[in-house]
Amino acid sequence: MREVSTNPKPSNKTSSSGNGSAFAKRRLRIWMGFMVLFLSWAGYTFISQAGEIGSKSQELAERQAAKAASEQSLNQLKYEIDRLNDPEYIGQIAMKKYGLYKPGEIPVRVSESEAGND
Repeated sequence: MREVSTNPKPSNKTSSSGNGSAFAKRRLRIWMGFMVLFLSWAGYTFISQAGEIGSKSQELAERQAAKAASEQSLNQLKYEIDRLNDPEYIGQIAMKKYGLYKPGEIPVRVSESEAGND
């Protein structure tokens, strides 16, 4: 068993030790208050930026679709330019639209009513 001394040691603890515990609690409360404020600010920032990111990503998708459409249109125009630089294609257009033929050529025209009588 333990021996109990009858002569208690004088305590070196003074009234400041009580203040130390109160100071630690105060420091903890201040730290917790700061953490609550910081986490509130971080949550607000996260939510507001998430909304902005959503709207920006939607705008990006719209612009990418518009870009794809304009690129397709550009490719069609480039193809048409290449065809228009071909003299044979120009001759075909002249024959179809304007009825122009090369010298010595005899145009053969088939009417739709005769083509159906085969």
